[in-house]
Amino acid sequence: MILVTRLNGAVFALNPDLVERVDCTPDTVITLVDGTKYVIAESVPEFIDSVRYYRASLIAQASRMEAEPAAAAPIADEQLSQTTATVLPLHRKDR
Repeated sequence: MILVTRLNGAVFALNPDLVERVDCTPDTVITLVDGTKYVIAESVPEFIDSVRYYRASLIAQASRMEAEPAAAAPIADEQLSQTTATVLPLHRKDR
């Protein structure tokens, strides 16, 4: 999520993956994929930079997570079969 500012100064979080379009009319208007529109105080270049920074931070965080060793070793098949409880079917059979 990125933080953007309404014209009245209120700050809110926005999911940039839902943005369809950003217009400058002269205020910056964000249109989401569902048609919702938000008028924000940030300029179009500032908004685009925020989205780029957000996406870059996601990639950097994912890279750090891949580099970390696993917290616990995977469970061997024989250990799994010893610790697994009886599995019940999701659907009842017609009687």
